[in-house]
Amino acid sequence: MDDSVVHSRIKTNGIWIHIAEKGRGPLVLLLHGFPELWFSWRHQITHLANNGYHVVAPDMRGYGDSDSPLHPSSYTVFHLVGDFIGLLDHFNQQKAFVVGHDWGAVAAWYLCLFRPDRVKGLVSLSVPFYPRSPTSTDVDSMTQMFGDDFYISQFQEPGRAEKAFARYDYLTVMKKFMLISKTEPLVAPPRMEIIDYLQTPPLPLWISEEELQFYADKFQDSGFTGPLNYYRAMNLRNWELLAPWQGEKVTVPTKLIVGDKDIGFESFGTKDYIEGDVFKSLVPNLEVVIIDGHHFIQQEKAQQVSDEILSFLRKLSIA
Repeated sequence: MDDSVVHSRIKTNGIWIHIAEKGRGPLVLLLHGFPELWFSWRHQITHLANNGYHVVAPDMRGYGDSDSPLHPSSYTVFHLVGDFIGLLDHFNQQKAFVVGHDWGAVAAWYLCLFRPDRVKGLVSLSVPFYPRSPTSTDVDSMTQMFGDDFYISQFQEPGRAEKAFARYDYLTVMKKFMLISKTEPLVAPPRMEIIDYLQTPPLPLWISEEELQFYADKFQDSGFTGPLNYYRAMNLRNWELLAPWQGEKVTVPTKLIVGDKDIGFESFGTKDYIEGDVFKSLVPNLEVVIIDGHHFIQQEKAQQVSDEILSFLRKLSIA
């Protein structure tokens, strides 16, 4: 691990958030997804810091060494955006560059939607911006499309996924999620839990047993309820609270980077959507980059993703 990365805990939005920090220069926030930590950005932290940026990678609320509120209602996108605004204020920065992956990308999109005045530019990994349906929640729509055994549908019931995960050691759980090579949506067979359905594949070249153990040790301390509460808040509060932004565009300059073997890239319709007119109308200042890779793209293709992020930040810094 990089010993020059500085770790601290910051009070923001009523909770303590752990951050990993390195470098001096314009502020770049790196926001991780499920089931991850600040550590997912270890390659980008060093690369961006060495190229003149002040890089801050938090453990998102509910993860790692950050506080983990108990109730799912504390995990709406409004709470997440509030956490980020608190981080910017802590560093006395009116604006920052933001890079998000998976749930971190979802939260970053809403930061741009709610507070475009605080974001210089966004790099979203794996997840495009989807408009809010005026008639049904995301979870209801996904369950209708994929059935009750879609992973997000299974995650809705408090305690269910936690109980299923507990049948495995933490390292195995991390391997099952982080080494996914499936390109189809994650749907378990009837009467099977998603964690039982996922395979435990051999280690690829882009991550080591020791690196996976770092995640496992942190999740052994924190548990999975906080991370799973992100999914539970989707149906609980997000949809109804987002109604005022119905039809709103994301005007912040944005680069979307997605792997061509990401989960559902072809079958879920992601490829058609990001190449179509609706997405471009919702995010008018947009650049899309499709690269060879799977879901955890910033680790699997670390140098390529780091270079794509850096080129985008430099382009905006010159503009």
